[in-house]
Amino acid sequence: MSFTGLSFILRRMSGPGPQETPEIREIRETGEARPARRWLRPMVARNTEEPHRASTPLELLFDLCFVVAVSQAARELNDSLSRNHFSSGLVGYVAVFFAIWWAWVNFTWFASAYDTDDAAYRLLTFVQIVGVLILATGVPAAFVHGDFTVMTIGYVVMRVALVTQWLRAASSDPSGRSAARRYAVAVTAVQIGWVARLFLPHLAGHVAFPVLALADMLVPAWAEWGGRGTSWHPEHISERYGLFTLIVLGECVAAATVAMQSATTSGLSAPQVGVAAGGLLLIFGLWWWYFEHPSEEGLRESRNLAFLWGYAHYFVFASVAALGAGLEVAVESTRRGSGISPTTAGATVAISVAVYLVVTGAVQARLNPSGVLKTRFIIPFTAVILVVGWSARALNVGFALPVLGLIVVGLVLLDRLAPTLHRAVDDPSTPSLA
Repeated sequence: MSFTGLSFILRRMSGPGPQETPEIREIRETGEARPARRWLRPMVARNTEEPHRASTPLELLFDLCFVVAVSQAARELNDSLSRNHFSSGLVGYVAVFFAIWWAWVNFTWFASAYDTDDAAYRLLTFVQIVGVLILATGVPAAFVHGDFTVMTIGYVVMRVALVTQWLRAASSDPSGRSAARRYAVAVTAVQIGWVARLFLPHLAGHVAFPVLALADMLVPAWAEWGGRGTSWHPEHISERYGLFTLIVLGECVAAATVAMQSATTSGLSAPQVGVAAGGLLLIFGLWWWYFEHPSEEGLRESRNLAFLWGYAHYFVFASVAALGAGLEVAVESTRRGSGISPTTAGATVAISVAVYLVVTGAVQARLNPSGVLKTRFIIPFTAVILVVGWSARALNVGFALPVLGLIVVGLVLLDRLAPTLHRAVDDPSTPSLA
């Protein structure tokens, strides 16, 4: 869509808005977007207090398609690490995973505010899913050669549908019109920048990437500044992020499964058994650590922290997917004749776990200062994790990974017992843990 055509549409929407019909008022007051048999329903803001708001089957389908992209990125990181290309693999992974994560973020927050579940909404979401699959096919070229052409085409497809949804919201929702129009304009402008980047010289293209990524992340702050903002649902957003965390944890489960298969099919090898055991301990510990402190109430009480919480999850998702790649590399390093450095394997696992713990701990502490283990206790644990990971060659990777798993389990246990310990210190008459 050209800027002229978009400006015309926005001018048409800037006039007096449509009167709030009884149908619109009912949707706004109840927060119900059903029945879905209608082809087109007014796209008004969902009720932020709607009870029992959960992910829809369409959102789960959208997430399922993202599994392909996440798996592609983890596989490419695994290939780079297997060749001991640690630095170049990390740079490529950071860039590619940003593109994957941001596409998911764009859809998720819009859906939380404006999911009408009518036929038009579903069809436009299907278009976005097509864009996701195109994006996934472009991951190898972007990772290996820095060629983001196919991924950019996927983004164009997704954002044509997304901008159309924002224009629908601007047309139907008078109170949210300003933010919706800003989103439509800004998303279009930044996407034009991403397309233009494809025609830049190699070095200029590399420089433009972080600039455009920053511009993309500033769009929500600009669009919602000074207005009502979008009516995303705290319970729904918390669940959506939790589900995507489970998706990327699936990469770790797959890696641990590979380790267990290697240990059982090629003869029981102590290092392989150790990698499998360590991987399972890490998966269980990281799952417990994240879901022990739900974010719903913190987001409900401190909506101004939503940007910090949402953006911090880039590091959460990326670190978990990288952990899956690290576990696969660790398995390969235990095989006889493997040229993979145990240090590379151990460092990848340790860095991934450390980033995950520090970021989730810091964000959870901001949302719920009294209910989460203080960050000052997390830092010593992560320091030990990094030391153990970098010492994988000396310790043997089959021993280092179970140690890393036990450290995470210890941190989870300390977090679990922290409130009781604090009460015991504050009140000596508190009964013991027994």
